[in-house]
Amino acid sequence: MKQSTLKQIVRRLRPYMGWLILTAAAAIVTVAGQLMVPYFVGKAIDGLAYSVSEAGKRAIDFGYLYRQFILIAVCIAAAVAGQFVLSLTNNRVAYHALAALRRDAFAKIGVLPLSYIDSRAYGDISSVIMSDAEQFSDGLLLGFTQLFTGAATIVGVLIMMFLIRWEVALVVLLVTPLSLFAAKIIASRTYKMFRAQAEARAEQTAFADEMIAGLKVVKAYIHEDENEERFGALNETLRKKSLSALFLSSTTNPVTRFVNSVVYALVALVGAFLAIASAGSAVPFTAGALTTFLSYSNQYTKPFNEISEVIAEFQNALACAARLFALIDEPSQSSDEGLPDLGRAAGEVCVENVSFSYSPDRTLIEGMNFRAEAGKRIAIVGPTGCGKTTLINLLMRFYDVGEGAIYVDGKDIRTVTRRSLRENFGMVLQETWLKEATVRENLCMGNPSCSEEDMEKAARASHVHGAIMRLPNGYDTVLGEEGSLSEGQKQLLCIARAMLCRPTMLILDEATSNIDTRTEQLVQDAFARLMEGRTCFVVAHRLSTIQNSDLILVMKAGNIVEQGTHAELLARDGFYAELYRAQFAEV
Repeated sequence: MKQSTLKQIVRRLRPYMGWLILTAAAAIVTVAGQLMVPYFVGKAIDGLAYSVSEAGKRAIDFGYLYRQFILIAVCIAAAVAGQFVLSLTNNRVAYHALAALRRDAFAKIGVLPLSYIDSRAYGDISSVIMSDAEQFSDGLLLGFTQLFTGAATIVGVLIMMFLIRWEVALVVLLVTPLSLFAAKIIASRTYKMFRAQAEARAEQTAFADEMIAGLKVVKAYIHEDENEERFGALNETLRKKSLSALFLSSTTNPVTRFVNSVVYALVALVGAFLAIASAGSAVPFTAGALTTFLSYSNQYTKPFNEISEVIAEFQNALACAARLFALIDEPSQSSDEGLPDLGRAAGEVCVENVSFSYSPDRTLIEGMNFRAEAGKRIAIVGPTGCGKTTLINLLMRFYDVGEGAIYVDGKDIRTVTRRSLRENFGMVLQETWLKEATVRENLCMGNPSCSEEDMEKAARASHVHGAIMRLPNGYDTVLGEEGSLSEGQKQLLCIARAMLCRPTMLILDEATSNIDTRTEQLVQDAFARLMEGRTCFVVAHRLSTIQNSDLILVMKAGNIVEQGTHAELLARDGFYAELYRAQFAEV
């Protein structure tokens, strides 16, 4: 899993190869400037220790010292400039990669089958796109900084130390693998822990999102204490998994620091003996050289310390990246590429031998058959869970049928593009959905080119114009910020939105459930006028609203058990008659 994730990260960074090369170059400049500072400091120390005047007396050669100080200043300036460019390019790569990942993840949601969305908590999906992507970007940014500067520092220091004195450099090189070995052992065990932490965080986010969305219901049923207990349990699980992952990963730094301290002590010890032994020789190991070596040993071990510090962050980033890539790589719905458009449909719908199930072990709809003539009103009734909404999902091709076929104007809906099919449908659901935008933008969502007159006409026909005009800025009011509508008014707005599309077919799934009886009658009259000559599917529990339908489909346990007009079904005295009598028993 980890290797696969790393490969995908590398593949996604290829478009930024130019910036990565610039990052590497900036890292080399930064490290070169930092490495030359100790070298010139050592030269300056030797200049102080061994300056001799022409008279044979000891004297400080200030000209030599000034030259060393100027060179030190130049190196520091180069290191600062390199660090600036390094930070700039690192941030550009990390945040561009983050933006691209989030864009791909969000775009993926649009092409995922609804079965994927329906089977997962919305908060979990949101957590992947927002939280996991952010964690990945932070780890990538930190990892790049340490990768380029650390690698350049290690290589540069080794070269400088071998050029100055290979014996001392060999001591450093032989002891260093202990630090790498310890870091690798710990890192190999932290990945699974950070993946478990990411999953626990997503579960907690999903629960919080669900409870905030249903806060009114929670308060109505006095469920706050139970929710607090549940959230506390999730929080405790996240705490334990976070502590386990961070505790193990945090042991890397003390271990590597111990090894680095050993390296420093050995360099000081070996260097001191070498300086004493080489005194008076042709190539003495001077005090300045020893100072340079001690500084280099710190610089050499520093990248290992820094890398050990970011191992936890990098492992967390890998775990988050794995969840992101899992979403992006999820199989998409079947492609519409190459399929023709349906065009403007007349509205004739034919369902032939359709079977469907959400899970293989439980059939929901089996052998369904009916024909809806163009321009007719079709009502779908039945008890809860009988498959009414599932039939609507199949008509809109949110799900594909398991067996059989659905035809619109004689064309199998699987042989035309989903977009062209859905352009022929207007849909109003029981659950209203309005985006955070102006009333105008919400109304014109399905028909952006509509005129002001058409928009107002649709609003008046659905009896929501008055409520809109009472908002602070009328049709230009931003819903959720400047004004709000009641649930019933929101549903009326959704009905106006569907009217404005002027589709050839209309689906109303309990569309008048939040409207009072008087307004409902007015809306039904408006639909009768505006939807004249259009095929209309109405899912309803209140049988009083569908008595004038041209065809009533009575569903039970996934099957159409009866179909006909209101009068025909009552005359049969079957299941529909039972439902009708149950609703109007008092009358």
